[in-house]
Amino acid sequence: MTRVFPRDEHFMRMALREAAEASAHGDVPVGCVVVRDGEVVGAAHNEREARGDPTAHAEILALRAAAHTLGGWRLLRAVLYVTLEPCPMCAGAIQQARVARVVYGAPDHKVGAAGSVVNPLQDPRLLHRVEVQGGVLARDALALLRAFFDDRR
Repeated sequence: MTRVFPRDEHFMRMALREAAEASAHGDVPVGCVVVRDGEVVGAAHNEREARGDPTAHAEILALRAAAHTLGGWRLLRAVLYVTLEPCPMCAGAIQQARVARVVYGAPDHKVGAAGSVVNPLQDPRLLHRVEVQGGVLARDALALLRAFFDDRR
């Protein structure tokens, strides 16, 4: 059983609200919030369809917003909350940004890069390792995803 800390649940609920916004423009409902020292410094949702950009994942956009807010690319001490386990592209960006911790909701058994399929975030051969906590409000995240895909069928 996953232990959920009240602070993790609070910020994951914010990420879930971001995720819900993605559906409005036809994007898969994934949301992300970047937090440092208890303050949100970046937030976004998937915008691949809206932007026509394959890199416009929630995590990438939230990392960019956080870097802008903080005035630099090193997001030391930051925690990234995302409703779906990051993909390999996003895991690479998270690692490059030096994020301290990732908290995700639903696992992604097809392309998950925080332990489900691969785990570069914690690979000891790489320069930076990221603490990972999965399964936080996973049912809520899965419900958003199921509703989105059910509507498409």
